[in-house]
Amino acid sequence: MDFLDRVYLDNDVRSYLIVLGTILVVFALRRLLSRHAAGLIHFIMRRYWKNLPREEFINLIIRPLGWFISFSVAVVALDKLTFPSAWDIKIFGRPLDLIISKSGVCLLIFAFTWLIIGLVNFLAFILERKALQTAEKSDEQLVSFIRDFLKVIIIIGGILMTLKAGFNQDIGTVLTGLSIVGAALALAAKESLENLIASFIIFFNKPFFTGDLLKVNQVMGTVENIGLRSTRIRTADKTLITVPNKQMVDSVVDNWSMRTHRRAEIKLQLAADTSIQQLQDLLERVREKLSSEEFRFTSQQAIFSEISQNGYQLFIEFMTESIPLSEFNAMKEEINFFLVKLMHEMNIRISEQLQSKS
Repeated sequence: MDFLDRVYLDNDVRSYLIVLGTILVVFALRRLLSRHAAGLIHFIMRRYWKNLPREEFINLIIRPLGWFISFSVAVVALDKLTFPSAWDIKIFGRPLDLIISKSGVCLLIFAFTWLIIGLVNFLAFILERKALQTAEKSDEQLVSFIRDFLKVIIIIGGILMTLKAGFNQDIGTVLTGLSIVGAALALAAKESLENLIASFIIFFNKPFFTGDLLKVNQVMGTVENIGLRSTRIRTADKTLITVPNKQMVDSVVDNWSMRTHRRAEIKLQLAADTSIQQLQDLLERVREKLSSEEFRFTSQQAIFSEISQNGYQLFIEFMTESIPLSEFNAMKEEINFFLVKLMHEMNIRISEQLQSKS
């Protein structure tokens, strides 16, 4: 018992052991403690918000909540000890005990900010699930935008709290200084500000949504994410391209997902020795094929379009509803096979390569 009463650095051994044991136990059990605490928070929230998913909520906040509990207990436990008089020194003009206490406060603010961000992620998760149940594509996109925007605000708030509580800085003075610095940074960060403004234009004008197939500045792919600064597009080669939002607003964006129809055209350049009767018979057979019930084109035409020194040109065009690309390509393939087979049957030659585009 005499050993526990011995005093080292103004505190007895018993106090050191109690504080150290408390901190070690809490750190060792922080995941278990945070899970139970998260479960309690979830139980309280369910009284006001029905059908709140438990596991998703716990998984998103268990880690930041665990560190917040650990840091809180550590700060409170260490505060119970008497600061050693032998450590009464100054570092850069600041007392060591003040530096240590302010460091603990900064850690608490960091853990609390992380916890709030976890709650924002959970709320965004809930809203995204609800958005997926609606037909409006912009709902999911808006949730992502608000989530990122709130994170920025929370981080800025955490920094201001750290300056106030950790460094005793007056927030009003800091904000005044930030306004002056902000004006200078605005000139240096002109492009970033333009991208931020462009992101608001995209969200309110809704020229495209996440998941849309776009073509912009020779880049074609599917929109994966629309952020505060840039838009990420996944190309057909599975590469990820980041396009600044200002460029998305200033450029001509071809949104293939918003097309109402799909169109294809075929140009047949027939040899000059093709007879008039062959041309007429070929056109008649092609028109019959295009108007048949198996395709149900919304519009179609096959015409004798041009006479050139290389021969005669037939122009074939057809349009469908906005069906899946694989189904549309299958139709094009069937038409092409039909044309090749028909020309072989009628002994009609092609003077130049068959050209097809859609």
